[in-house]
Amino acid sequence: MKKYVAAAATLAALSSCAKRPDAIVPVDIPMAVYQGQNCQQLGNELIKEQQNLAAVSKAQNEAATGDAVGVFLIGVPMSSAVGGDKEGQVAVAKGKVQAIENTLKSKGCK
Repeated sequence: MKKYVAAAATLAALSSCAKRPDAIVPVDIPMAVYQGQNCQQLGNELIKEQQNLAAVSKAQNEAATGDAVGVFLIGVPMSSAVGGDKEGQVAVAKGKVQAIENTLKSKGCK
């Protein structure tokens, strides 16, 4: 019986661990949000969002690593428990980057 409880606790702890950024699906951001911008504005916006994505991805990687270490050492995903999980922010940033890139393509920007 103790084995089943331990296994269930381990599965619960692992399921709440922070995901790696590459495993996070982007949020669907409509291209219409960016249609009013010209190519230069879109290029500047893309750079800004790529920098934001890099920053939140770095934080998410750190949270995932912290969770893995926490689960290994004490059985608790510490980064997720203290708000280090940035999954939502990564998903939104990925969605914005995709929407901007698609808008750039649709407008024929180089």
